[in-house]
Amino acid sequence: MKVVSVVSAKGGVGKTTLAANLASVLAASGRHVVAIDLDPQNALRLHFGVPLDSVDGVSRTTLTGAPWQSAMVNGVDDVTVLAFGTLTIEEQRHFEHHLDENPLWFAHGLEALQLGPADIVVVDTPPGASAYTRAALCAANFAPNVVLADAASYAAIPQMQRVIDTYAVPRPEFIGEGYVINQVDPSRQLNKDVLRVLRDMLGEHMFPGAIHTDEGVSEALACNTTVMHYDPLCQASADMRACAAWLLEALDTPAQSRRSVA
Repeated sequence: MKVVSVVSAKGGVGKTTLAANLASVLAASGRHVVAIDLDPQNALRLHFGVPLDSVDGVSRTTLTGAPWQSAMVNGVDDVTVLAFGTLTIEEQRHFEHHLDENPLWFAHGLEALQLGPADIVVVDTPPGASAYTRAALCAANFAPNVVLADAASYAAIPQMQRVIDTYAVPRPEFIGEGYVINQVDPSRQLNKDVLRVLRDMLGEHMFPGAIHTDEGVSEALACNTTVMHYDPLCQASADMRACAAWLLEALDTPAQSRRSVA
């Protein structure tokens, strides 16, 4: 089992969309993929056709002591989906307290799934250094960090890098982090300028391509599916396939030395 924890320092960068579509492409390659949502917004399921009235998920099963498998559903593109679930404010407070008290809760839960060595778990996390993100990084083999080609994302890179360095890098199973530049509009000069700076700064840690802005992405979400399923020939789908190939290459490479980009 390889665990891919998708993170971001700030919201609004399209992290959940990237996580969902990477899971879709990886499943299309023949791998068994489990997509798990650790973001209380509970939005990952929307990309896989999970009914809106479903309340089950990893949070509720944890609080009730039920196995995670009881809340897993088969989503579009042959991806197994474990949503975050629906909690009251008080239940969420108890759940987050549980995460703080049990930092390896998520890693132990994954072990209980008894997945095969070639299986892949894609984890969506909330932005920033939340308890959910820390739990995901404590189980990660690879951490794609999603950023935009703008000044705010550039400035936030050291923040998330420190979180990765603290919770993921010390673990021998951790292969490394990689940066994915999302929602690139080549018609905007600022996008192109910041993208060039990011390439110089991040070097080999950056996905060599970029995920371009594409109307198919928002249209797919409106139809409760992935862009890979909705429009496999659009630019974003081609970008997602390239990104997934880059990710698979990283996952199939033994853990190697890493340098900080902070």
